[in-house]
Amino acid sequence: MCGICGFTGKVLDKTKVIENMTKLITHRGPDSAGYFADNDVSMGFRRLGIIDLGTGDQPIYNEKNNLVLTFNGEIYNYRDLKKELMECGHVFYTETDSEVILHGFEQWGEKVLKKLRGMFAIAIWNREDKSLFLARDPFGIKPLHWSKVGENFVYASEIKSILALPGFKKKFNYRALDNYLSFQYAVPPETFFEGVYCLMPGHYMWYRNGETEIHRYFEAKFNINENLDLQTAADTIEKVFENSVEAHRISDVEVGCFLSSGVDSSYVSSYFADQKAFTVGFDFGEKYNEVTWARRLADKIGIDHKHKIISSEEFWSSIKRVQYHMDQPLADPSCIALYFVSKLASKYVKVVLSGEGADELFGGYTIYNEPRVFRMYQKILPQKFRTFLANTVRKIPFRFKGRGFIIRGEHTTENKYIGNAFMFNREDKQKILKNSSIATRPQDMCKKLYERANNYDDVTKMQYVDINMWMVGDILLKADRMSMANSLELRVPFLDKEVFKVASTIPTKLKAPKENTKYALRQAAMRHLPADTAQKEKLGFPVPTRVWLRDKKYYEIVKKAFLSETSKNFFNREELIKLLDDHYSGKWDNSRKIWTVYIFIVWYDIYFKELN
Repeated sequence: MCGICGFTGKVLDKTKVIENMTKLITHRGPDSAGYFADNDVSMGFRRLGIIDLGTGDQPIYNEKNNLVLTFNGEIYNYRDLKKELMECGHVFYTETDSEVILHGFEQWGEKVLKKLRGMFAIAIWNREDKSLFLARDPFGIKPLHWSKVGENFVYASEIKSILALPGFKKKFNYRALDNYLSFQYAVPPETFFEGVYCLMPGHYMWYRNGETEIHRYFEAKFNINENLDLQTAADTIEKVFENSVEAHRISDVEVGCFLSSGVDSSYVSSYFADQKAFTVGFDFGEKYNEVTWARRLADKIGIDHKHKIISSEEFWSSIKRVQYHMDQPLADPSCIALYFVSKLASKYVKVVLSGEGADELFGGYTIYNEPRVFRMYQKILPQKFRTFLANTVRKIPFRFKGRGFIIRGEHTTENKYIGNAFMFNREDKQKILKNSSIATRPQDMCKKLYERANNYDDVTKMQYVDINMWMVGDILLKADRMSMANSLELRVPFLDKEVFKVASTIPTKLKAPKENTKYALRQAAMRHLPADTAQKEKLGFPVPTRVWLRDKKYYEIVKKAFLSETSKNFFNREELIKLLDDHYSGKWDNSRKIWTVYIFIVWYDIYFKELN
């Protein structure tokens, strides 16, 4: 696992510049650094040694020395590809997966991407035709950002490296703020920095002759088999997942795993007998502490279990550090818990496996039950009447049983579901934003995705939206940033293209039936886990923000931020204080909205005040 960065064109003191850009991502690879520079490009690399510890340093060159590669990630089928390439006449000088990518590109061009099984962000410079090739893995496990600065092109694993390029003018992107307030993350490819973009998952790009070309090579398309029975589905899932875990364990260093109380990480951990697993929790009762549950499972399957209880003080004192590493504000408080479990794991291992992606691929989120729950209600009552009922109950100033059902049942999936996090709608944003004109309907951001998923059932449509937005902007972003902040490689065996081939065939009746979510996956997991673990209800990564924000100490911390100059520049502060006070008094649970605004203010002060 590594970090990469680089730029094209003429830059004063370019050696010093590329070294500085690379130094900013040392946490991604503290073991060594590498550089390449000619008259037209400068490339930087930081290495976390995992495979071929002796000769795997980058940049990597081909036989003719006309192609130069830097690469962040792991390729799990590199040995098979290497054998194929050697039969084609390619000569290798290392045992690393990085060199396989380069020779594969030399042999097959862009088509090499479809042959790779793994996670990656790739940069290849052609010294002859002066072209730069960038690519990102199918699901976006590894990040890659880019920008044009004058006549120069710049790219990096993390945005902070791009900000360090001389001539880059840091400008705030208000479109990202609008989207962030609804989704709790900056919706890619936009970022909070004007002119800086994410290369989207499953895409590659060329930069040549001063122009960029972006192409898509992979799309997560579902191929539902309605005739698939539960036994066959579970058999197929078990087989492909076991194969994926074995592939993801390829390493020249020790590999561990994360372990929560949920089925996803527990299923991964079932392959780690006599090895290490890591868990964190909070001292707020069983609801916010999965350590006891994880320890019981670890004892049953013979895992060396390490854990940590995060104190309230530790959590709050780490917020600034976490948001610095995130590059952009992320209002998912579990990213901080992920920071601590990564920090714990990094004391013992260099690589961990985790359960990200299982919910999106196999239908694990509780909200995926909604199409089934509301089907009859929406069939019987026309849209106009559902809207009338919803508007009526919204005006009632107290909660009552059925209120949430009427409100959530108002709209169809396409007009309601934007992903797992829905913070502020357009009207809410218009209330709190100083410049209300930037507020848009978050549903409009998802419109194109729903059009592409038009032939799917509602649950599969929701999965498609989450795979292309929530998983990229939240789940995988925090997984990469928090693990890399602690120089730890995080691998995700559920997000494997062979696993997806199987997941894409599972019908909704085996994903989100009345019995449970991720139904077929749980049946496969029960063959390796105790039944109570395999069937345990989805919790996410519970963080007690709701409790903290009703504590005077943390209420005052947030209130101070809400009354700050930064807050004044972006928000109607009286509306923010009302949100905060209503939560503090117990009138409403506004914790998620409060946290979203608070994290933005913390992040903005870091990147637009402290780092100026």
